[in-house]
Amino acid sequence: MASSTISKNTSSIQKRPPIVVVMGHIDHGKSTLLDYIRKTDVVGGEAGGITQHVGAYQAEHTSSDGKKHPITFLDTPGHEAFCSIRERGAQAADIAILVVSAEDGVKPQTLDACNAIKAEKIPYVVAINKIDKPNANIDQAKGSLGENEIYVEGWGGDIPCVAVSAIKGTGVSELLDMIILVAELADLKTDPKKLAEGIVVESELNTREGVSATLLIKDGTLSAGSFVVAGSSFAPVRYIENFLGKKIESAGASLPVQIVGWNKVPTCGIDFITVKTKKEAEKLAEEFEAKERTKRLKAKTPTVTKKADDQELSIVTIPIIIKADAIGSLDGVKHELLKVTHDRVKLKIVSEGIGDINENDVKTAVGDPNIIIVGFNVTPDTKTASMIERSSVPLNIKTFKIIYEMTQYVQSVLTSKIPKEYIEEVSGCAKILALFSKEKDRQVIGGKVETGVINTGNDVRIMRRGTEIGRGKVRELQSKKLRVNEVAQGFEFGTMIEAKMEIAIGDRVEAVHTIEKK
Repeated sequence: MASSTISKNTSSIQKRPPIVVVMGHIDHGKSTLLDYIRKTDVVGGEAGGITQHVGAYQAEHTSSDGKKHPITFLDTPGHEAFCSIRERGAQAADIAILVVSAEDGVKPQTLDACNAIKAEKIPYVVAINKIDKPNANIDQAKGSLGENEIYVEGWGGDIPCVAVSAIKGTGVSELLDMIILVAELADLKTDPKKLAEGIVVESELNTREGVSATLLIKDGTLSAGSFVVAGSSFAPVRYIENFLGKKIESAGASLPVQIVGWNKVPTCGIDFITVKTKKEAEKLAEEFEAKERTKRLKAKTPTVTKKADDQELSIVTIPIIIKADAIGSLDGVKHELLKVTHDRVKLKIVSEGIGDINENDVKTAVGDPNIIIVGFNVTPDTKTASMIERSSVPLNIKTFKIIYEMTQYVQSVLTSKIPKEYIEEVSGCAKILALFSKEKDRQVIGGKVETGVINTGNDVRIMRRGTEIGRGKVRELQSKKLRVNEVAQGFEFGTMIEAKMEIAIGDRVEAVHTIEKK
C-alpha cells in the first residue's frame, strides 16, 4: 500500500530496534528459546500471558559492553501468526534465527524455513539448540547444514552460528549479541516524524471489544487520534495497547501494538498505513476494495485453452486449504492430491499448514465460498469449531484420518465441478425444392429429406453452398397432404419454417438438437 522510504529530512532519522523471527523444524526448540528470552529480558519485567495477548513482544538485552538493546520478537510458533503461512514471518522481520537441533540436524521444515528466509533476502543467524542433550553433536549439526547448502562460519560460509541450550540458557546471551551485531550491519532506520506504517500480525473478532488487530510498526510513529488503514479495513486509533496490554499515547518503529475498533477484520500479513482523517481512511479502503473486486471478477472468468482440434475449453479452479498434524503428513497429503487431476478442473492450494484448523483458515474460507478446507489427523480447535457453527456462510470443511479417503473426497469435489459441454447434433438434412408463400418470418416451402429425419419443432440451420446463413424452427410438417410429426429420408414434404433469413430454392436445412457431451 505504501513504500517504506525514509524521509529526506535526515535530521529526524534514527536507529530502530531489529524485528526478529525465530523459525525452524518442529520440536527443535523455537518456543523454548522464545520462552527463555521472554522470562529473562522482557521490557517491564515478568509478562505472563503475553503470547495470549498479542503475537509479538519486545525484550531488552544487555550486551557484553553493558549497553541495553531492545529487540522485537515475532512469537510465531504458538500463535499461528500470519495466517499459518511461514513466509509471513520472514516478510515482517528484519533478521531471522534459524533453530536447528544439535541432535537431529537439518530436517524438512528447517529447509522450508530457510527457503522462506532466503526468499525475503533477510540476514539470519543459525542457533544450534539442545547442546545440553546427551546425543548432541554440534559438528555433526554443522555438517548437516553444509550438506543442505547452509554454510556457517568456520564451515565454508559466512552465516553466523551460535550453540545454545534454550532450557538452561547457555549461549542465549551470545546469540542476542550476534543479533545486535547483525542489526548494526543492516543499519535499520526509522523516521519518527512520519505517520506509522507496517504489517498486520494478527486479527480477531472479540464479542466484547469488536474487531482488534495486532500491528507491527516498521517505520514512523503511531499516535492516538489518527486512523490506520489495512487493505479495505480501517480503524480509528482511540487508544494504543502495547504488548503488555498497557495503554500508551504513541508507539514507534519495531513496536507491536494492538488496535481495536476496525470496521472489518483485516487480513493477516497485509501492510498498513496511517492517515490523519476518517475521510482519507474511508477513501483508501474503498479504492482497495474496488481493486480487489475487479481482481475477483477476473479470477471468476474461466480461462480458455485451445487443444489441437481448436476446441475451446474453460478451466475451473478449486481453491483448497490443507492442514495436517506434521510436516511429513502435509507432504504426503500434497503428494496424493497432486494425483487428483482433470484437464477441465484444477486444484489451487491457497494455504497449507501444520496444526489444527484455526480461525484464520475459516476467515479465508468465509471470504471465498468456493474454498474447501481439508484436515488430515487434525480437527478445528475449540474456538474455531464455535466460529464454524456461528458462520452465516456455508463452509466446506472435512477432516480425515485415512489419506485415501481424503483423496477420494477431493476427487468427488473435482468431478462435480467439471463444466458441462454441449454440442449440436444433426438429426436430418433436407434440400429445398419449392417456395409457396412468405408472411413476415413465416415461410411455406417444399423439400426432400436427403438424410436422417426432420421433425416438427426442430431447430434448423439454413445452409447455402455449405455455409450457414441463418437459423429457423420447423412449425408444421405435411407429407402427401397430411399433417405429420416427422418425415424420413427419401420422402418429400411441405413445411412452414419460422426464420428471419429468406430461404431460396437449392438451400438446405439441417435439423439440429443440443446434447451434453460425454
